[in-house]
Amino acid sequence: MDLGLKGKRAVITGGSRGIGRAIAECFADEGAHTSLCARKAEEVQATVASLKAKGVNAFGQAVDVADAAALSAWITATGGELGGIDALVCNVSALAVGDSAETWEKSFRTDMMHTVNAVAAAVPFLEKSDSASIVLISSVSGFEVDFAAGSYGAMKAALIHYAKGLSRQLVAKGIRVNCVSPGNTYFDGGIWQTIENNMPDLYASTLKVNPTGKFGRPDEVAKGVVFLSSPAASRISGTNLVIDGALTVAV
Repeated sequence: MDLGLKGKRAVITGGSRGIGRAIAECFADEGAHTSLCARKAEEVQATVASLKAKGVNAFGQAVDVADAAALSAWITATGGELGGIDALVCNVSALAVGDSAETWEKSFRTDMMHTVNAVAAAVPFLEKSDSASIVLISSVSGFEVDFAAGSYGAMKAALIHYAKGLSRQLVAKGIRVNCVSPGNTYFDGGIWQTIENNMPDLYASTLKVNPTGKFGRPDEVAKGVVFLSSPAASRISGTNLVIDGALTVAV
């Protein structure tokens, strides 16, 4: 299937590793010019070089997405570098699991407000596109109660609600909005590798309840995100795509 992404312009927050890196690579594989941000400049530079090697234009900056001004400036710079924006993917999470004032503050500023601020900065560019899309990365923890109940799960639930509301608010501007909720996804340097090394009982019990008997891969999530972001998904807006290998039981 031709997704119709060749020559389009995609923007990903947290695009230097894990799911975000896989999304950026997948966009580039489809011929989309791609911009990303992450906190570590060297990881951003390495990812930009990898994307350019695929024959597309790529741009990136080191940004703390909790800094609203810096985030907005990067998105504005992206619009100039790429000549516009067709797709925005908000992927960053503080991964602040817990129920303390600190985890609530981190989750709100990073998971929720980085998304709100990124959308606000990108909409002026997206409304000029003929195939505009926003995808927010939530989690299965956003609609089922699991070990991440508390600040992490609540903010992921808020993202699903926010995406649904945006899909109605932005439809007149020709902008589609969807959510993607991954299940447990394993990659080098990721949260599940950390849990495997430091909380082996939790790792083993989580793996045991997954019907597939394994964790997901970043590229499996990325393909769903990129499809939803593409002109091929032109009628899909306001949905929450769960990519979890039949892990969850919610209807």
